[in-house]
Amino acid sequence: MVPGSGLGRAGMLPWSSCVCCASCAVDGVVNGDVYQESNGPIDSYAAISQVDRLQSEPESIRKWREEQKERLEQLDANSRKQEAEWKEKAIKELEEWYARQDEKLQKTKASNRAAEEAFVNDAEDIFPGTEWERVAQLCDFNPKSSKQAKDVSRMRSVLISLKQAPLVR
Repeated sequence: MVPGSGLGRAGMLPWSSCVCCASCAVDGVVNGDVYQESNGPIDSYAAISQVDRLQSEPESIRKWREEQKERLEQLDANSRKQEAEWKEKAIKELEEWYARQDEKLQKTKASNRAAEEAFVNDAEDIFPGTEWERVAQLCDFNPKSSKQAKDVSRMRSVLISLKQAPLVR
């Protein structure tokens, strides 16, 4: 860069692109034209030279390439076969799981309906003086089956005493 002039090398402005050679092209852009790189040979002479190079390869290397290609194809076929088997097995297991879940759901629904029906029938039988008996039916008085962390023995004893001798007004 020329000091004080704002010009870069060869008298060019710093923001202008260099047009002097292909090595100055950035990301395949030369003079504003975009060029794509290709993986294969561009002209037919390059393709012929590539075929000649493959033919001039030693027999052992060519044989190894063919064997390697066959081996890889066989491995690919085996992996596709195994993947298909796994998918079939997974689909079968998933269908069985859905069937078990549906069966559990139907059983739960049936038991809930029966319990609800029994609860509604018991709720309709309201007689004066049976309130504490109904409360006692809703409570679990077995201390071993209670999975609460708090001590509820006092409440349990109060409810049992009210069930046995209800309050008289």
